[in-house]
Amino acid sequence: MAEEKKTVTIIVEGSPHEWPKGEITYAQVVVLEVPDFAQHPEITYSVKYKNGHGNKPEGTLSPGGSVKVKEGMIFSVSQTGQS
Repeated sequence: MAEEKKTVTIIVEGSPHEWPKGEITYAQVVVLEVPDFAQHPEITYSVKYKNGHGNKPEGTLSPGGSVKVKEGMIFSVSQTGQS
């Protein structure tokens, strides 16, 4: 029997999402909230998280960055501006 891939439930703007254990990138978080993100590279978003791992329980995810996910982690995505 194949080993089950472990997932965690993360919350993005109030909506639960199953995500494979490991890391999530800035772009992956934004796409969960804004599915057409890739078509609008001129729009930037502020991504904040809380309920993260002990050494870094909260913070901001910058474009190009990633963070280790954990069960119940909460992300907020807000548009920061237009070009």
